Amino acid sequence: MNSCENNIDDKQKDTIDSGIIYISADESFKPVIDSQIEVFEALHPQARIIPLYKPEAECIKDFRVDSIRMVIITRRFTEPEENFIVDSFRLAPKSLIIARDAVAVIVNPSAPDSIFTMDDVKQILTGRFKKNLIPIFDGIHATSTVRFVIDSVLRGDSLTSKTMAAKSSEGVIDYVSKNGNTVGFLGVSWIGNHNDSTQMSFLKKVKLASLESTIEPGAFVQPWQANIYTRRYPMIRDLVYILKEKRLGLGKGFANFLSGEQGQLIFKSAYLWPAQMNFNIRITKLNE
Repeated sequence: MNSCENNIDDKQKDTIDSGIIYISADESFKPVIDSQIEVFEALHPQARIIPLYKPEAECIKDFRVDSIRMVIITRRFTEPEENFIVDSFRLAPKSLIIARDAVAVIVNPSAPDSIFTMDDVKQILTGRFKKNLIPIFDGIHATSTVRFVIDSVLRGDSLTSKTMAAKSSEGVIDYVSKNGNTVGFLGVSWIGNHNDSTQMSFLKKVKLASLESTIEPGAFVQPWQANIYTRRYPMIRDLVYILKEKRLGLGKGFANFLSGEQGQLIFKSAYLWPAQMNFNIRITKLNE
């Protein structure tokens, strides 16, 4: 009877606004996910969300881990992955696009080139660019940024053997800041928030490159929110949560927060584009 009572107490503690859960999140989004958790826990003092930041492929492996309630990556689950979760855990996973992100390109401040067409980007990635520029990622294998580049930019071509890997997105920034012949690729959430002093210090160390607009040939744009929303910037990807929960618990509570007004405004303030809220872009004219 004591055992049963303890189990009941444990279940009662795990509600949409209380308890302790583990989530697995793509390392590319650590700054904004940290902000989401900080605000959620401040609003729900009895809740604790423990994030495990990993390369995307490692997050996907966590579909198989029962203790991981939520996975946050850049794609939805596939049919085989869904079948595995249903068969293994007897639950139907749920997914939702909660924001849209961009892959930013950074160069050393002394670099003469910071404006690229997508053909230039592809040539840099394959080692065929007119200058010897070495691409660097937050890991050569298993990261969402590498997968995006291979799937959406190279489209069957291969990364140059000179491609380098840093241990993290912050490592990419640090290495590019010290090496003028490198070009870094990382999620914009690491350098896009102008209200974050840490990210502003990063932008003092590197230069953000401009890429040719997808809808205005000859125009070059940076990965700012309006360019993500209008898809003028050419390298855009989704941010998706995948919820693995058998009943209404803290995972669902955090999912509701991410897709609700407060969570969406946090994505907005982090300079991602909120996918579950409508915002208007107003055309303005500045008078000197």
